[in-house]
Parts: sequence; structure tokens; C-alpha cells
Amino acid sequence: MTSIRGVVVAAALGMIMLAPQAVAAQQMIDGSDPDQILNLARGYGSANLEKSDNGDPLIRGRIDGVGYAIFFNDCTNNRNCDTLGFYAGWTDTNVTEAHVAEWNRTKRFSRAYIDDEGDPVIEFDVNLKSGVSRRNFDDTLDWWKTVMLDFRDQVIDAN
Repeated sequence: MTSIRGVVVAAALGMIMLAPQAVAAQQMIDGSDPDQILNLARGYGSANLEKSDNGDPLIRGRIDGVGYAIFFNDCTNNRNCDTLGFYAGWTDTNVTEAHVAEWNRTKRFSRAYIDDEGDPVIEFDVNLKSGVSRRNFDDTLDWWKTVMLDFRDQVIDAN
């Protein structure tokens, strides 16, 4: 007769043996399926899939009224892209190089600059080579939202 302890040990060992398979079965996000990234972006606001001037995928969206773009970079034949570039820019502001320098000095996960037209821009790069978990990428989108809205509130609207 099998003891309860033996059943519990067997069940625990079975779960340990299946753990690597469960991790491998997690949905991975990479730059080969822009629709997957688009659907996750839509969880934060409106978003549409387009093509950039060079034919690579491009997502344009809005989060809390702020427009942004996700550029697919390092692509092979406009597919299988290794990196993403998140981008948001503003026009008609009083933001100076000093405001941008202060942001860059005190913040992580982004870089800001004044573009060629004198407008403030914030960017955020993401490496997708070999894929990341869906949960990780959703967290990345949440970081982008936080960074972008903090930049709007602390730099754009404050000046």
C-alpha cells in the first residue's frame, strides 16, 4: 500500500521534472511577429501597425493622450527584427537643453534630447534578440508608459 508521504513525494518530483517544460512553454515575444507586440500595446491605449519608410514594421499609438511610435529595428528583409525603439516627441514647448540634461541625469530606462527642429524627444530601446517572456515585454510596455508620462508631466508640462 502506498503511503501518503510517497504520493506527495512523487507528485513533487513530477512537478519539478515538468518545471523546465512549463518555462519553455511560456509565450515568448520577439521581433518576428509585430501583431503580437501590437496586441500587447493595445492593452495600454490605441495602437496601429504601419510600415516605416524603409518597409520595416512600425506601431503608432497613444497612451493617456500622448502619441508615440515603436520602431522595429535591426530587421532582416523587413522581418525578424532584433530591437525596438520606443519614441515620443513634443512640439511648441519651452523645454531647454538644461531640462533635458536634468532628466537624463536623474532617470533610468530612457534618453531625452532636443531634435533638429528644436523639439524635445524621449526614446527607450528594447532588445528582443532570442526573445523575452510575454510578462517581461508587458512590463517593458508599462515602463514605457511610466517613462513617457513622467517626461510629459515633469519636463513638458512643467516648463
